[in-house]
Amino acid sequence: MTYVIAEPCVDVIDQSCVSVCPVDCIHFEEGVDRKLFIDPNECIDCGACEPECPVTAIFPEESLPAEWAAYTPIEATWFSDRAAARVALDALKPR
Repeated sequence: MTYVIAEPCVDVIDQSCVSVCPVDCIHFEEGVDRKLFIDPNECIDCGACEPECPVTAIFPEESLPAEWAAYTPIEATWFSDRAAARVALDALKPR
């Protein structure tokens, strides 16, 4: 995992970070997902997305605040099992 999008993005989904990503590694399904997800296999660790986030939701994994550590496995899971990631996110931050 390189960068993680944490709780401040939930139910906000501002896409400023998407437009600056040089490798288009930030994804979500519109109308379904509650946050954006960074693909750890596509991300080149450039950090261009981090300063663009208006809600300060993007962190290098090693700098992710401890209270949001649960977002790391959710982020990784979304790329192999979107339903499981959505369930985990809903459990972590109910609607």
